[in-house]
Amino acid sequence: MGESSAIVVSEVSYRYGEREALKSVSLEVAEGEVFVFLGPNGSGKTTLFRLLSTLIPLQAGSVAILGSDLTTEAAAVRRSIGVVFQAASLDKKLTVAENLKHQGHLYGLMGPVLAERQRETLEAVGMADRRNDLVETLSGGMKRRVELAKGLLHQPRLLLLDEPSTGLDPGARSDLWKYLGKLREEQGITVVLTTHLLDEAERANRLAIMHEGQLAALDTPAALRASLGGDTITLSPSGQKQTVQAMADEISNRFDCPAIIVGETVRLEQANGPAWITKLMDAFPEQIQTITLGKPTLEDVFIARTGHRFFGQNEPDA
Repeated sequence: MGESSAIVVSEVSYRYGEREALKSVSLEVAEGEVFVFLGPNGSGKTTLFRLLSTLIPLQAGSVAILGSDLTTEAAAVRRSIGVVFQAASLDKKLTVAENLKHQGHLYGLMGPVLAERQRETLEAVGMADRRNDLVETLSGGMKRRVELAKGLLHQPRLLLLDEPSTGLDPGARSDLWKYLGKLREEQGITVVLTTHLLDEAERANRLAIMHEGQLAALDTPAALRASLGGDTITLSPSGQKQTVQAMADEISNRFDCPAIIVGETVRLEQANGPAWITKLMDAFPEQIQTITLGKPTLEDVFIARTGHRFFGQNEPDA
């Protein structure tokens, strides 16, 4: 990506005491794309977000954002990025316009310039008609749009969002993504966000799947799904006649194909899934309790790359 890269991360590692939250992560984000860091709690995506937004200092490796070094040119980085945090940052006792006014003062915006920026950003997020409303009277989706307006007020080239859909209903989530797409198309802003929602990751131009501090996969959603090369077959063995491990071993040996144990099921990816359903039922007529067939999903990609279900980790967010 070179000169057109919005973010270049090289061999970045980060520790919280004895726990290694990031392990030699390297990737690039192109200017003008919507890029998603996808992962469950404990995957490292939140730590990476904190590094990119200059909240914590680098420990190892290097990061360049829009051509500026994160360590030696942090002030330049902060001027060129907008950040929307997961936790609310609005003063609910002020109006929408007053919240933006105080945000503008932090960036040295005053008078007519600030007034014009307020008008532009509120129109961009569909909140111009609510500018004089108290924040505490707004819905969750409207508050998130005001948060987005705050992050855009100083006209950043890169917008960073941490779990932006937290607390939003499906309709508000869909609206948020429409605004993000509009910003990218009309203003050329690079949008980078973290999420643990698989359906949100499907909307990305490209996504990085994070797992235990490492980069498990990086590509477009379609390419990642296609990388599995077929249909996904999930089997639940009858515990009395066949254990999960025994079934996985027997499938692997009999058909010379990898079978992955995921929880209490056996999962495999094969072309022509319907034919494999028949083949497996003929081979294990008494041992299979349930068998399902589906097209590959991002969760299947996660399982294939990590050997774990996407949900079910109870580690602290990192």
